Amino acid sequence: MLWIAVCDDVVLECCELAGRIGKILEESKIPCVVRQFYSGREFLKSLENFDILFLDILMKGLDGMKTAELFRRRAADKILIFVSASRKFVFDAYEVEAFQYLVKPVGDQKLRQVLKRALLKTEKNPREFLVISREREKSKVFLDDIFYFEIHTRVVYIHGREGVLAYYEKIGALEEQLRDKEFFRCHKSCLINLRHVESYNRQEALLDNGERVPIAKRRYEEFCREVLTSMKRSGGIL
Repeated sequence: MLWIAVCDDVVLECCELAGRIGKILEESKIPCVVRQFYSGREFLKSLENFDILFLDILMKGLDGMKTAELFRRRAADKILIFVSASRKFVFDAYEVEAFQYLVKPVGDQKLRQVLKRALLKTEKNPREFLVISREREKSKVFLDDIFYFEIHTRVVYIHGREGVLAYYEKIGALEEQLRDKEFFRCHKSCLINLRHVESYNRQEALLDNGERVPIAKRRYEEFCREVLTSMKRSGGIL
């Protein structure tokens, strides 16, 4: 599933571009979610992890360049495409590593070409993600951005790079979803991302973000085997 954001403070232009993008991808049989935002601040408040962002520059309040700078701080590897009525910001776009700079009005052929190139880039660097339902919306959370899951009854707390997200899920179902994804249930209430383990002892694991996660005594031996296997896969010399 491809997640795309279109951000433009002119509502009609935002809706029109989002509709065209959705139609092109539908014709190409590429499953996607296209979301619309009418200000930079609204976009930055969103919880979704978008693969591609189409961003206007001349917006009221927080302009496109400042929005792009803030976006890059949390999403250095995402595809950013500027769409502007002015050509004068072309060189500024390099500062935020823009993938493309489109000048309005954007023709169908040009839009198709840019989308095709952007899709090729996303396919070269696929990232696995988990789709969760929260606040009546579906969101995707990339697995490599997750440090660990903490479970209390049926509430799952995702501790990740963007903070803590909560949603409802059964621990057994979550554990099955993450089977062979380098996550390990080190405690009855914790599923840990082995790729983020910095060090460990018999009581707890220290993660590379500084957090500590408990290890149950009866799970310690299996945890040792799993974390060492994960380190080897990551190029560790053991």
